[in-house]
Parts: sequence; C-alpha cells; structure tokens
Amino acid sequence: MKIKELRESTVEELSARRRELKQEALNLRIQQQSGQLENPSRLKLIRREIARIETIITDRSRAAAVKKAA
Repeated sequence: MKIKELRESTVEELSARRRELKQEALNLRIQQQSGQLENPSRLKLIRREIARIETIITDRSRAAAVKKAA
C-alpha cells in the first residue's frame, strides 16, 4: 500500500491491516526456517509496511492527545 492510501485509512482499518501483515510475516518466517520461502524480499517489504502503519497510528494518537490537552 502507498503511504497516501494508509494516511487516508481509519485507525481501525490500519490496525486490521497491521494484524494481517503480522500474521503474514509469521507465516513467511516459518517458511524461511523450513527452507520453502520463494521470495525472501517479501519479509522486508512487510516489515516496512508494518512500521509505516505503526508510525501513522502513533502520529494520530499524539495529535489527539495534544488536541485534548489544549
């Protein structure tokens, strides 16, 4: 997913996407350990997308805290 698409998503959608990606990463790590992983670069892409999602969620929660405090 592009960063623009992620920023337009709601927090619930982002959380669901993060859960899916973490599950996929787990499955890929299992495949890697058993020697069946065909595309090892996919792990790197998934880790990066999870990081993007977590960054957006954190930014939104901080913005909400600042707005609430002000």
